[in-house]
Amino acid sequence: MPKREYEQECQESAAARRRRRAEFLQERTEAMELRDRVQPRRAKVARLRHQMRMRTFRW
Repeated sequence: MPKREYEQECQESAAARRRRRAEFLQERTEAMELRDRVQPRRAKVARLRHQMRMRTFRW
């Protein structure tokens, strides 16, 4: 495979990868928001646990 074709293929695959990643992250965020709306108590507990974990985390 000539170098130019290989570079073009890599760029396309990198763009496709970024597009898939962005789509995944958006769907993940939507799912987390939906879960928070459907299970507010569990979401609150998870949020408090996360805050406690971040407070005790050492940088």
